[in-house]
Amino acid sequence: MSAPVSVSLLVNGEPIDAFVLPRINLADFLRENLKLTGTHVGCEHGVCGACTVRIDGEVVRSCLMLTVQAHGASVETIEGISDSGEIADLQAAFRERNALQCGYCTPGMLMTAQDLLKHSPAPDRQAIREHLSGNYCRCTGYQAIVDAVEATARMRAERPA
Repeated sequence: MSAPVSVSLLVNGEPIDAFVLPRINLADFLRENLKLTGTHVGCEHGVCGACTVRIDGEVVRSCLMLTVQAHGASVETIEGISDSGEIADLQAAFRERNALQCGYCTPGMLMTAQDLLKHSPAPDRQAIREHLSGNYCRCTGYQAIVDAVEATARMRAERPA
């Protein structure tokens, strides 16, 4: 068995110093060590999107990243971007359009949708579908999710600067 390794990272703006086993993935570290359970674990193969987080501003599948690979990085989870108010309008649009049903995919879907809106403030429906294509949802059929992202983009565009 490998010896624990020291890691330092910033999680939702908070400095974290910990000792972890070299093979623990970031999703498990966030959930088990830091109790940030908004990062869901669905497939553990990087294909469902439930474990999506941001590392240094880029969306990644945390089940595919070892915690030691995040050493020195800034990690943002759904709790961090929700608490900051960054996605309040997107969350409201999801709620208003019933774009969340069981809720399991919702944190990863919100993280991915926010990433799209950050890089493309006025995406068309096809661009929304393509950007969200790596996030699986078994309940909604995606129509309401695409509607919510589209509505959020429209509201943000109409908002005074």
